[in-house]
Amino acid sequence: MRLAAIAAALLVAAPALAHAQDGALGAPAPDGAPGAAQPTTSGANQKEALHFAGGRIHQAIGFGNTYLVTTRAGDVVIDTSSAQPARRHRELLRTVSKAPVRYIVLTHAHGDHTGGVPLWREAGTKVVEQANSVEFRNYMTRLSGFYTRRNAAQFGLSPEARGGENPNPGNHAAPRLADVLFEHETTFKVGDLTFRVLATPGETPDHATVWIPELKAAFVGDNFYDSFPNLYTLRGTPTRKALDYVESIDKVLALNPEIMLPSHGRPVVGAAEVRRQLTQYRDAILYVHDATVRGMNEGKGVFELMRTVKLPPALDVGEGYGQIAWSVRGIYEGYAGWFDGDAATMYAVSPAEAEAELVALGGGAAPIALRARAILAGGKPALALRLTSAALAAEPGHRDSLMVRKAALQALLAQSRNSNESGWLRAAIAQADAGLR
Repeated sequence: MRLAAIAAALLVAAPALAHAQDGALGAPAPDGAPGAAQPTTSGANQKEALHFAGGRIHQAIGFGNTYLVTTRAGDVVIDTSSAQPARRHRELLRTVSKAPVRYIVLTHAHGDHTGGVPLWREAGTKVVEQANSVEFRNYMTRLSGFYTRRNAAQFGLSPEARGGENPNPGNHAAPRLADVLFEHETTFKVGDLTFRVLATPGETPDHATVWIPELKAAFVGDNFYDSFPNLYTLRGTPTRKALDYVESIDKVLALNPEIMLPSHGRPVVGAAEVRRQLTQYRDAILYVHDATVRGMNEGKGVFELMRTVKLPPALDVGEGYGQIAWSVRGIYEGYAGWFDGDAATMYAVSPAEAEAELVALGGGAAPIALRARAILAGGKPALALRLTSAALAAEPGHRDSLMVRKAALQALLAQSRNSNESGWLRAAIAQADAGLR
């Protein structure tokens, strides 16, 4: 259930859907989690809210969770899911309480957390965000055309859902959503409960954690879910610093929470279990970071490190959403940038141009496709796929190359257990099919 709920989060923060949610905000899709469930069905059969902390915290699941915290003086909403499930979430949670909504706290600005704000906001409601959300929203809006295309591929959006009315809206075009912006920490009290909102960058630069000391409850947003985190997401993102994650998780651990409530998936209950899972998660991130940095200092290249850095069994938190190899490259290039030390990389000659020349020297696309088919039969679909890229760089419509490419993609998809990888493989299969047609 946790996996399905997290995977659900991935679809709706694409620019088109975020546009529908937030009025004008194009956004990259959020990160959230593993699983192969259909995003549109996750949480759809929930008949009533889930209840925690002695009936003070109530959860609706779906495209990102919505939490309702009830107090003696009104309610506080933590994250609001996406626009589509937000209506159902509000109906579920309003059966619990119809008290005024005093605050909406957003753990970060991804669309599967902010899409329901218009439904929950009332006269007098204050929306709270970390101050970096202003620039983060501008960043997402600034690249709305880019993310429209990337999200369509990664999350399988139909052409009708892609939107993109204004793919290049400008540098500072995002509307402001928050009434309260804070730098490091802000605290407010509603009725008998205290709400501390702490800056905890990781998933995003504006990420926040909500701590309710009376309930020993920590709402950790997307800094924890059922997979190694997406330190690099294939659709593109600003650098996500591994050490920010580590520091932010340490900040949560210092609170000694007895219940941890992530924005995707089910809460983790019990102080010992919360500590165990958070500590394992933190240590897994730190291990990958340190192994990558050590390899860089030893003169190892990024592809060697992508192949060789592996988590030890005690730290294996799964790779259903984030993947170790992508994270290694994200860390490597986050520190060093794009230049790999090869002088050829300095110039505007793409690898595809050089590959096309090599294919021509080898007799054209046909023998390359034949070799790729043999490599695929030998159990190396990723290498076969790479060869078809070269063949098609030389002869874009070459039918045998497209057929081998599709077969390699299907083989990789059959063995994939990662939702992001699967999304891009499906998009590439659709592209190969279009070429064959």
